[in-house]
Order: sequence, then C-alpha cells, then structure tokens
Amino acid sequence: MDLSNLYQEVILDHYKHPEHKGLSLEKDVQVHHINPSCGDEITINLTMRDGVVSDLTWDGVGCSISMASASMMTGLLHGKNAAEATVIVESFVDLMHSKGTSQGDENVLEDAVAFAGVSQYPARIKCALLGWMAYKDAAIQVHGK
Repeated sequence: MDLSNLYQEVILDHYKHPEHKGLSLEKDVQVHHINPSCGDEITINLTMRDGVVSDLTWDGVGCSISMASASMMTGLLHGKNAAEATVIVESFVDLMHSKGTSQGDENVLEDAVAFAGVSQYPARIKCALLGWMAYKDAAIQVHGK
C-alpha cells in the first residue's frame, strides 16, 4: 500500500471517529478559533492540573483536515506536561511550514505525521493548524491565570 494512501486513511479515520470530541463542562479556559479563509471553526476546552494537560476536549465544524487534525492533537496532548505539549505543537507547526520537505518525527507526532502531505498545499495548512493554534492560545491563557 502506498504511504500517502495510508495517511489519507488515517486522516479519514480520525474525521469519522474523532477523539475527545464534545466539550467538557469543566475547564480552565475555553478558546474559539475560526479559519476565515474557509469558515472552519473549533472550540477547545483546556484543563491543566499541576502543569499537565489533564483534559482537552473540542467541538467544531469544518473539513476533514481540520477536524481530523484536532482529533489527533487532543489525543497527543492529553497527559503531557506543558513542556512536552509545547514540543509536540512546535513539531507539528514546523511540519506544516515545511512545504512538503519534512515527513515529521513519528516519535513525537505519532499519527499526525499523516499531515506531511498537507504542507504542500498552502490553502490547507491553516485547516490543519486550526486546532493547534487554538491550543497554543488556550495554553497561554492558562499560564497567565
């Protein structure tokens, strides 16, 4: 099987069966982001306990790329301390800005390396980054409290 086909299947699986979708009632911070170029929207609720992402839930509407990316992000960041989460987020951002020259570090990004191909399409990069940027915003707000 072609690796790009496998990656497409991983993305579609996360789109059809998203992780951590459905906003938790309790949270430290809620953040809502919109991608103005396509209309995708995401809301995330973040709870940090003792510097660890103890709860990260989301809800949104949009394309398969933005929704699958949010699903993978929440799965990756749950249980990580702030420093670990930052490394993962920055690794994904770097992958998205690589313009197709990077395959990503599977040890850090796990299934999210499936988005490597997306980085070749500038119009889709914002879709893939939507949830990740919302998390960065929420993390800044939590640390400011």
